[in-house]
Amino acid sequence: MRTMLQKLLLLLLVGTLAAPALGGPAPWYWWVSRSSEARICWQTSPGEGWFREAQAFRDAHCRSRL
Repeated sequence: MRTMLQKLLLLLLVGTLAAPALGGPAPWYWWVSRSSEARICWQTSPGEGWFREAQAFRDAHCRSRL
């Protein structure tokens, strides 16, 4: 019983540690200001007053589309 529990815990640990290896970089988006014509290329929202365009990009210059 004890070895079965140890194997299960080891499997759980290995699975938990392997999960981040499957992740990739976050996509970049054009964010457009609601109050002006300003546009920025960011991965996360710059705050209230901005909306995200639907198209995602691979790079920080918003040139290479996903």
